[in-house]
Amino acid sequence: MDKQELGTFLRSRRERLRPQDVGLPSGPRRRTPGLRREEVAVLAHISTEYYIRLEQGRAASRPSGEVLAGIADALLLTDAESHHLHVLAGTAPNRTALHRRDVRPSILALLERLPQTAGFVVSAAFEVLAWNDLAATLMEDFAALDPKDRNLARRVFLPPQRDDAPLYGISDTAEFRHHVVQELRSAVARYPADPALTGLVDELRDASPDFARLWGRHDVQAAPMLTKTFRHPAVGEITVDCDSLALTDRDQYLVLYSAPQGSPSAEALALLNVLGTSAAEYRHQHDSPSGAEGQRSSFITSASESDN
Repeated sequence: MDKQELGTFLRSRRERLRPQDVGLPSGPRRRTPGLRREEVAVLAHISTEYYIRLEQGRAASRPSGEVLAGIADALLLTDAESHHLHVLAGTAPNRTALHRRDVRPSILALLERLPQTAGFVVSAAFEVLAWNDLAATLMEDFAALDPKDRNLARRVFLPPQRDDAPLYGISDTAEFRHHVVQELRSAVARYPADPALTGLVDELRDASPDFARLWGRHDVQAAPMLTKTFRHPAVGEITVDCDSLALTDRDQYLVLYSAPQGSPSAEALALLNVLGTSAAEYRHQHDSPSGAEGQRSSFITSASESDN
């Protein structure tokens, strides 16, 4: 049981609630935000002293599943937050001490059978573990990077390019950053002794004020990202459908970017498929949309001529 993290999480969820959210009278203005500890204890049907010890990290024993369920109901936790609570309390199913980086051979084969879909696999630490050619062309040539630099959390919070250039030209950088932080917080709870994960979080907290701010919110439920728009310097804007499939046996995700058949974005993906890694190299040289417009047509023309 991670007593300190459990207590901090409970306090953050308590402070976001108002009395009227749980059917209590608001009463006079309160000096501190949120419910009082004794109010949570009453709603959870536990003693005030025990709840205080939990929140202060002083509980002598692990809370039971029944107690945690009562607290989750009292704090109006979502399913994801309730699961996170159980993970912190040590009552969730155990995993190995380290997150896995090996990808199933069947998933590797599947990636190669999706020529019109950009696909890649990420670990619990947002490491890009495997990818197909279209993903490399749309995003970047991961094979040319050091494994440490294939980490999407590191790429979005500590970008190698200048700060005002969105990662891969995506339109939802702020939302993606929030998504990354929420997923990493859940991952650290699952693998508290994994030095790769904890080291990554420490690095990002020290080097990125934005990451540190988002980390302090203790959010754990990432909203699904259903669409995403890339601005690629070779073919312009591409809007894709995002499907993220959980590979539960290894705690990884298979991420797929596709576009409706016959749409301009589908045609752009098909063109990127033809251009191949030369388009990825072009993105690397032009990591900002500004200044690339005048060169796009000449790049496509020269690439097409080289294919003929």
